[in-house]
Amino acid sequence: MGGNVSEQLILKNLPFIKILPAWAQELSYKYCSKTANLYILHGNIRDLLPHKMNEGEFIFARIQEYVSEVLFGNRDIIVFYDRSSGVSFCSPEMARDYAKVMRSRFPDVEESDLVSSDPEKSFYYLEKYFLLNIPQKRRIVMILDYAETIVPAGDLIRLSDEDRYCLVTLNRWSNDPIFTKGDVSIILLTENLTDISPRLVGSPATVKVDIPIPDQAVRASFLHFMERKGNLLLDRGLDPDRVAAVTSGLNLMNLNRLVAESYQEDAPLSLDYIGLKKKEIIENEAAGLLEFMDTVHDLSYVSGHDFVKKRFKNAARAIKQGRLDVLPMGYLIAGPVGTGKSFMVSAFAGEIGIPMVKFRNFRSKWQGVTESNLERVLNILKAMSPVAVMIDEADAFLGDRDQDGDSGTSNRVFAQIASFMGNTEYRGKIIWFLITCRPDLIPIDLKRQGRAEEHLALFYPESDHEREALFDTLVRKLNLSIRKFSISDLFKKFRHEFSGADLEAVLIRAKLHAAMADRTFVTKEDMEEVMGDFVPPAYPYEIELQNLVAVLECTSKEMVPKRFQNPDRTKLVKDIQELKSLLGERG
Repeated sequence: MGGNVSEQLILKNLPFIKILPAWAQELSYKYCSKTANLYILHGNIRDLLPHKMNEGEFIFARIQEYVSEVLFGNRDIIVFYDRSSGVSFCSPEMARDYAKVMRSRFPDVEESDLVSSDPEKSFYYLEKYFLLNIPQKRRIVMILDYAETIVPAGDLIRLSDEDRYCLVTLNRWSNDPIFTKGDVSIILLTENLTDISPRLVGSPATVKVDIPIPDQAVRASFLHFMERKGNLLLDRGLDPDRVAAVTSGLNLMNLNRLVAESYQEDAPLSLDYIGLKKKEIIENEAAGLLEFMDTVHDLSYVSGHDFVKKRFKNAARAIKQGRLDVLPMGYLIAGPVGTGKSFMVSAFAGEIGIPMVKFRNFRSKWQGVTESNLERVLNILKAMSPVAVMIDEADAFLGDRDQDGDSGTSNRVFAQIASFMGNTEYRGKIIWFLITCRPDLIPIDLKRQGRAEEHLALFYPESDHEREALFDTLVRKLNLSIRKFSISDLFKKFRHEFSGADLEAVLIRAKLHAAMADRTFVTKEDMEEVMGDFVPPAYPYEIELQNLVAVLECTSKEMVPKRFQNPDRTKLVKDIQELKSLLGERG
């Protein structure tokens, strides 16, 4: 019987449901199915939400207005609650009815207690009011904003008595037959699902609905809407669709601010200005947890590493052809310090013209904050796609599944990242780059196929020819003026094993040497003096260990230096163990 009723309800409302955004359709179907009455809306809840009234015609509303007026506009009782404002109603008539009914039932109670910001008082009286109205078949919606302040995440033993009261009350309402059989919907609003009590989030009686950051189509609709209002000023050659394409990661509030500032200042939006503001807005939205990387260089600025460059150029070509299905989910880039791993990755991002962001430390000493930070960052990455994501020093940054001493936070974070990296929905849209000198310390779960699928390695230049090519590339990258001379003579004279970072440091010193002599160009004498004085940092055991673990990680002989190309794998593992022992490492 219940199944038929819910089926009829869905069919009856289908024309309306079909014009809703995907998240609102999901919520509507769940409501019509009558299988739950507690909903958590999370994600992009502080944004303007588009509602399609007719073909090409939109209105834009805030979440409370959208839920109360668009989705549940025909309900008899719509009540709001948050810890700051207390209890309020959708209309003055609803507020008057509540006050009248409760005064007659509780004549000795202060009216302020009926709408108190104290949840123990408010929930008690609201429950009494709901129970009076449910038998009259009145349809009720309660919207709780900033739900993380009402039922916060945390161990039960650490919750205050008030938090426990709220948790038990909401759990009870979601399971009480009187509430579930009546037309009562409890809607919690929060930005991050991980900020809410896991007992409530994990309950089978709870429906979780993610409101995503707007995609390109929604952004375009909003910009066309602003254009029709006469508020959109664009540089020559730009139109709303082009602006929508370059503003991935921004929500409608961000776009509205951009458009409003441009309109007020009578300054048309340009691509450069949009790019600058997008970087600023997303870094602020991510609360400093993401950093935009400079991608002004392309792969032509990378010297040597021909095999790796070839792989990256093929990937860039596939992206430009729209063949995202043939791309790896991610790359593991190994190799000793100073080989240019980070620069190689940023040059690849520059080659394909997509933004690159770098993960910054999202871990916090406060329980629950780390997971919340990570959820926020991952939601932004979804909205920014296509995007390249760099995790430098990945072995230290990511941790592993077996860390202890932090109430299971590392375990949960590791599982969250691993699950997200392996989601094939984002193949070619979110490209991961795990950069490390010690790939042996990265858990297999993260570097297996389906996550960091391509394992590439960079090594120091071996021949004078490779060093000369590296020198020429660095001169171009650093924009140095050099009096022409044969650098090969100096490489033969100074037989250091130069890394790319070493040689860049030498060139910077030579530039300083020239500047101190009031010259804008570098001479052979500058280079000779600096190279004669330069002593590369000497960490022979560490560098050799980094070389060997990179070789062990390689999936192609072509990228391995000649001296490592035919290793006995057993001997390689043994050498690694001996070096670790010399350095005082376990395993």
